[in-house]
Amino acid sequence: MPPKKPALIRERGTGLPLPLLVVMTKWPASGRCKKRLAASLGLSRAAGIQLRLTEHTLTIAKSLEQKGLFEVQVAVTDIACKARRRLAKSWNLSNIVHQGQGNLGLRMRRQLIKAQKAPKRNTRSGGRSTLIIGTDLPWLASTDLLTAIERLKSKEMVLGPAKDGGYWLIGLSGKLLEPVATWPFCGIPWGSDKVLQKTIQLAQKASINYELLNEQSDIDRFEDLSPWHRVQPKCS
Repeated sequence: MPPKKPALIRERGTGLPLPLLVVMTKWPASGRCKKRLAASLGLSRAAGIQLRLTEHTLTIAKSLEQKGLFEVQVAVTDIACKARRRLAKSWNLSNIVHQGQGNLGLRMRRQLIKAQKAPKRNTRSGGRSTLIIGTDLPWLASTDLLTAIERLKSKEMVLGPAKDGGYWLIGLSGKLLEPVATWPFCGIPWGSDKVLQKTIQLAQKASINYELLNEQSDIDRFEDLSPWHRVQPKCS
């Protein structure tokens, strides 16, 4: 059985819940992930790359959680309850959930709603600041996430631009999470190179105070692998 889910973790000295880091990922099994990459490399190799990227992301996330800086929630697609429990045990996770059905926007918003389901607090700070990332980020570092949550102390939203026109991170402050805003997740052409542009347009229309973080590359296609492979250690 996976570790028992902990009670709501709170920031030291404040009584407020820690920021939440939601990691959206796919089960790293052959045929279940990286389909565009699999078209060039094959199902097994694509799944292996997904596994390495996921482990890299979770290593960073769990390190920040152990330091008391975030609570981590991992949301997985296409996985049954028993398999999810096995995955939680193998990855040593206490908070792993199913993403549910729908497009990416619906699935992200669902995780944000879950994140706010905590006991009501005697505070005017609003909801619980939350970051959402995927597991396609070979260059992700803990400083990227710490910078994002620090920016949310003065901004309502932060976005990490991706080179393909999407974003590798979205972060919303408590003000936009109680209740959870709808506009960042509706009317977005998910999977296109217009995701970031449209999200910014909607933020401007809603008079949202936002900030862009550093740009990163994710790995979706064969050509995305080239810079990553140049720095990977060679196996004997």
